[in-house]
Amino acid sequence: MQRLGVRFLCEVRGFIGRHFCSQPSPAWPSVELRGKVDKFGGVTVRLEPSHNLGEIAFGRWLHESVKQWRLDGRIAVWLHIPIMQSRLISTAASEGFTFHHAEHNESTLTLWLKDGPSRLPGYATHQVGVAGAVLDEDTGKVLVVQDRNKTVNAWKFPGGLSDQGEDIGATAVREVFEETGIHSEFKSLLSIRQQHNHPGAFGKSDLYIICRLKPLSHTINFCHQECLKCEWMDLRELAYCSNTTIITSRVAKLLLYGYNEGFHLVDLTMRTFPAVYSGLFYSLYHKELPETYEGSANHL
Repeated sequence: MQRLGVRFLCEVRGFIGRHFCSQPSPAWPSVELRGKVDKFGGVTVRLEPSHNLGEIAFGRWLHESVKQWRLDGRIAVWLHIPIMQSRLISTAASEGFTFHHAEHNESTLTLWLKDGPSRLPGYATHQVGVAGAVLDEDTGKVLVVQDRNKTVNAWKFPGGLSDQGEDIGATAVREVFEETGIHSEFKSLLSIRQQHNHPGAFGKSDLYIICRLKPLSHTINFCHQECLKCEWMDLRELAYCSNTTIITSRVAKLLLYGYNEGFHLVDLTMRTFPAVYSGLFYSLYHKELPETYEGSANHL
C-alpha cells in the first residue's frame, strides 16, 4: 500500500506536467492516500477535508488501487468522502461505487469487489443480530462455532444479521443453516442484548437476540469462510468453560436451567396478532400465559 501511495504522487505530478504544461501546475501537497484493511478483508479509504485532490489525479489513483485490491483478494471498499470533497463522488461512481449512507459532513460509498451481489450490511439507526442455540434434548448437546474473523476464537452460538422483513426466528434458522449446515426449528426467544455506540454497527445501537432452536438434522457441514470450528458440545461444558464469551456462557446457563427444570421457566414464545394497520401482522414474544388468563375477564 505504501508503494501504491508513492506511485500515486509520482504519477500525479507526471500527469499534470504532461497535460497542463501550458498552465501553472496546481500546488500538490505530500498527501499519500492509504487503504486500511479490516479483519473481514475489506478496505477503508478515508479522505480528509484538507486534502487537495483533483478529480483527474484522484480518479487515476482510485482506478489503479481498485485493480490492485482485486488482485490482493480484497472483498470490498469503503470510501469516506467529506462534504467539501463531494466533487469526487462522480469520480468514484465512474469506478462503480454507490452510496451506502450519508451523515453530517460525510458520505460513505462502497464497492463490492467479489462476484455476485454485494453482501455488505445495509445502514440504519439500529442493527439486529440473531443467534440460534440449537439444543439436542436427547443428548444434552448444543451446537457451537468459532468465528474465523474474530481476534479471540471463543465458542459461541451461530448467528448473523437479520434481513429486512425477516422474523427473528427465521433469521436464527437461516443463519444456523448457512454457518453449520444444520436444519432447525424455532422454539423460543431466550435473551436480548442491547448495546449502544456499537463499533460494528457504524456507532449505532445494536440488538443481539438469542433463540432456542430444535435440531432437525445432526450432520455438520460448516462454512469454512465464516467458521474455524463447529461441533456439538455438552451444554454443561459450554456453560462453565472459560473459552467462550460472557453472553454465550450466560445464555448456556439459562438454557441448562430450562433443560433441567422446564423450558417454560426461560422461554419467551411467539404469538402473531393483527396490527392496527389493515392487512398487517406483528409478532409478540412473551412468557406463556396460563389458560385461565387467555380469555376474557369473565373467565378469571
